Amino acid sequence: MVEVRYFAGAADASGCAKETFDIPDGSDLATLKAAVSARHGAALDDVLRVSAFLVGEDLTRDPSANIGDRVDILPPFAGG
Repeated sequence: MVEVRYFAGAADASGCAKETFDIPDGSDLATLKAAVSARHGAALDDVLRVSAFLVGEDLTRDPSANIGDRVDILPPFAGG
């Protein structure tokens, strides 16, 4: 089970702040992104393409990165 937390535009596009996915242990970020996309469709696809992902303590965009039990989706932020 993986908890996904959405921030900023990712939360807007998904319609939620967090949810869980039944993803096998040892899966990679590409597998998670495919599951998120399948659940939320095109509205979130554009956000996923430009987002960074916080996996544990590592910020990554590498689709082959192994995921743990929580991943934060961090789209580009604007502001000051």
